[in-house]
Amino acid sequence: MKLLPISQVLNGLANEFVLHGNRGCGLSGKQFVFGDKKMEKTSVIVTGATGFVGRYVVRCLVDRGYNVIAIGRNLKKAKSFDWFESVKFICLDYHQQNLELDSYQKTSLVHLGWDGLPNYKSLFHFEENLPKNYEFIKDLISKGVEAALIVGTCFEYGMVNGEISSDHPTSPSNSYAFAKDCLRKQLEFLKQQSDFSMKWARLFYVYGEGQSERSILSMLGKAIADGDEYFNMSGGEQLRDYLPVEKVAQKLVEIYECDIEGNFNICSGEPVSMRRLVEKHIRNCGSSIKLNLGFYPYVDYEPMAFGGKK
Repeated sequence: MKLLPISQVLNGLANEFVLHGNRGCGLSGKQFVFGDKKMEKTSVIVTGATGFVGRYVVRCLVDRGYNVIAIGRNLKKAKSFDWFESVKFICLDYHQQNLELDSYQKTSLVHLGWDGLPNYKSLFHFEENLPKNYEFIKDLISKGVEAALIVGTCFEYGMVNGEISSDHPTSPSNSYAFAKDCLRKQLEFLKQQSDFSMKWARLFYVYGEGQSERSILSMLGKAIADGDEYFNMSGGEQLRDYLPVEKVAQKLVEIYECDIEGNFNICSGEPVSMRRLVEKHIRNCGSSIKLNLGFYPYVDYEPMAFGGKK
């Protein structure tokens, strides 16, 4: 049985996508504008460059003519990407050492790096991840990095159902979201003492090639490939807001290039049920696998039905 790529399987579930948050973002030609600082298209430091979203962001930045300094811990993995020869790749664990460049002038940051996922409840997120990420970003700002785009999470909003706008108050209910929200607040205090621009982009649900083996579509694909008769899952009635990873990367770069600071949601604005998502995948794969609904309970760290406000 031939399995289709996830990006093809879900075509139609998230064909339409919007960037929700502050307006005024788009391409800006030969220059990008970050806050009130106009800078030439020069160097962009990208952390988490070999991660699920990061690899697509790097590709998008390279295609737009930026000098990309890609940061990651796996050189072998980095070499497998078609952009490797077009970037300066630095093999670095920023939890252990600082980034040292010859110059930080006209250099900005797109920060996607974050350890310990998808274990959202681990205390590691605020005991280790939070201070290490803050110190890394603070160090770059002190050396002259003038702008930072930081990737957050929709989980920062907490157990809120319905459509959520980017200016909705945060109330995180798991360790991962709490750490992300704290990082944003720490950086806002840092901005009061340091001259840099900051944008915070909250991702909703992302799918595509390269996603975690523990994601539901990856597990479903494996079950189909293994010839399983049943696929165990929750009741499937939860509503989630999905975007393909290629569009997520495109929108992150558009946020990076836009002329407004603040908080942003990246989402489709059209939530779908988990059951519908899975059933569509099964149909497109031509599989006869049956769903064993209700095998797992609904998770307690996500709202039942939520998405980005259109």
